[in-house]
Amino acid sequence: MKFLKKNIWTICSWAFVFALVAGNAFADTSASDLMSTAQNKARNVFTSVRTITFILGGFGLVGIAYQAIIGKVKWSWFAGLAVGLALLAAAGAIVEYATGDSGAQIESTFQ
Repeated sequence: MKFLKKNIWTICSWAFVFALVAGNAFADTSASDLMSTAQNKARNVFTSVRTITFILGGFGLVGIAYQAIIGKVKWSWFAGLAVGLALLAAAGAIVEYATGDSGAQIESTFQ
């Protein structure tokens, strides 16, 4: 009960966000329509977030490379960010390889 008292605003805000995101998905009568709507929304959100992450990551690469050159941070931080952005770019191909199906339709930026 103490957990609920402390986190009631967080739980309510998550419920509110879920209701907004779900939108018209609850109006669909069949489960396949609901899942396809959820898949489309998740794909759209992933694509948008990936674009924003690439922009911020590009600035981060420049900044960390400069700091690594002058000796303020380790080169492993730069390499870690570069590898992370490469994995994000290959996410579509990784999902297709892991599932064995190209039905996810997540575009890879390596193509």
